[in-house]
Amino acid sequence: METNKTPLLKVTGLKQYFPVTRKFTVKAVDGVTFEINAGETYGLVGESGSGKSTIGRSVIRLYKPTEGEIIFNGMDISGKMNSQTTQQLRSEMQMIFQDPMACLNPRKKVIDIIAEGLDIHHLCKNRADREERVAKILHKVGLAPEHAERYPHQFSGGQRQRVGIARALIMNPKLIIADECISALDVSIQAQVVNLMKDIQKETGAAYMFIAHDLSMVKYISDRIGVLHLGHLVESGTTDEIFSRPIHPYTKSLLSAIPHPNPRVEKSRVALTYDYATSGIDYNVGVQQHVEGTHYVLGTDEELKKWLAEGSEY
Repeated sequence: METNKTPLLKVTGLKQYFPVTRKFTVKAVDGVTFEINAGETYGLVGESGSGKSTIGRSVIRLYKPTEGEIIFNGMDISGKMNSQTTQQLRSEMQMIFQDPMACLNPRKKVIDIIAEGLDIHHLCKNRADREERVAKILHKVGLAPEHAERYPHQFSGGQRQRVGIARALIMNPKLIIADECISALDVSIQAQVVNLMKDIQKETGAAYMFIAHDLSMVKYISDRIGVLHLGHLVESGTTDEIFSRPIHPYTKSLLSAIPHPNPRVEKSRVALTYDYATSGIDYNVGVQQHVEGTHYVLGTDEELKKWLAEGSEY
């Protein structure tokens, strides 16, 4: 596939700092580097506060990056952008937010919410063309055309999330950032939404940055996975590499916490603990070490040799 030669999105040394006082600054993201190819799903996992959502918002330029380079579809979007670059970015990159109710305007009908991007960029010839496009995208996400005249409070949580997906898809983007878009939904609805996203990806060829807590769901949808901790990308690789051969102790602790459906196995499951403060690891000193294939781990040479010697039981 040609997409492996030129990544759709290339993030290099991304830093996102938030000054709190004159003497204290929160380093939400600190030197993160990764790539996303066209048509693939890149999963970002980590505990709350690790910087997952901040990365997504920095990439789509809801935040201005403190430092680093972001190349999207051949455009440098890390610094000040001109009007042409901004318009192209807003058309080709979209975001699905976590809370399907908070991100939808309660005073607008669904047709106006979904068609807002079309209106801003003047992509519709007339009112009939606008209604037709909205009806098609509603059908694609599993909703009926008559739902276009309803308000967000008239839908269930899963239906509202489908409206959010439709709003992102109608611009026909090359990259969709899904910021924990299933965490607020019931488990059965989560499966429906994820399957819907996979079907749409096959049909449109869009790439996903899938941000989530649920490791089993990330394993199901992702081609490659990046593990975040304290604003640092501690490990990245293909889904099989991360789940079958985790190297970093933080990744091992995350995987060991996944509940097992077999009650007998679950009873004997031992969750590993990882405390950065007492681990003796310094993320600021460590560099990304190449293991094999596309597998990278954050650590020094000595730490990497130690982790490889210990092996993995997960």
